[in-house]
Amino acid sequence: MSTFRILLAEDHPVFRMGMSALIRSHAGWEICGEAADGRESVNQCLQLRPDLLILDISMPSLNGLDAARQILKRNPDQKILILTDVESEQVIHDCLEAGVRGWILKSDAPDELTAAIEQLQQNRSSFSPRVSNLILYGYLKPHSANSIMGRPARLSVREREIVQLVSEGKTSREMAQLLGVTVKTAESHRNNIMLKLELHSTVELVMYAIRNQIVDVQLPTIMPPVPQREITLASAASFGD
Repeated sequence: MSTFRILLAEDHPVFRMGMSALIRSHAGWEICGEAADGRESVNQCLQLRPDLLILDISMPSLNGLDAARQILKRNPDQKILILTDVESEQVIHDCLEAGVRGWILKSDAPDELTAAIEQLQQNRSSFSPRVSNLILYGYLKPHSANSIMGRPARLSVREREIVQLVSEGKTSREMAQLLGVTVKTAESHRNNIMLKLELHSTVELVMYAIRNQIVDVQLPTIMPPVPQREITLASAASFGD
């Protein structure tokens, strides 16, 4: 029996380490490579030709959806299992449309991940129950004006790349280097996107990226420290009472 080769694409080192250990513990499976961002995922997948790519959606440099699109465009037979905490009806729909045939959530039990890999190894599709419900919900109301499933994508793959890079704070020169184009071309792409989306500032473009889950933004859960001056004033006021 031949070894089932898996490429693991996940930007959080600790989670990636745990995933790698789980996969290596299964007889007949091996990790043939690891990637920490979407662009690296595309390059490694095309070079290593793994039997399966396990891919997160919220990835820096290039998000998982657009990475999957690029990979499947060049190799439609590539098996991809999305492993993420993203539960967006639109993103699921776009991934299915691109050719992804497996999706589970990071909150699912380890044995569900193992079962999903086994299903894809046998050339079957595999979706966690919550994801299956989202797919069914979108299928049952495809003509609804408010259905996210019915909304066409407004940007090309290259334009989505530009939006993500701008949202991550990349300069025109840095974008040009990453995309292999001239600075003028990068700036032209950005200007065309602003016109197409009828946006007037970088802030609006970043908000568009967040709303459409082109980038993932984690809000801080720790309150910022109170300035010492405010503590002093508050203490003085309490003594005055």
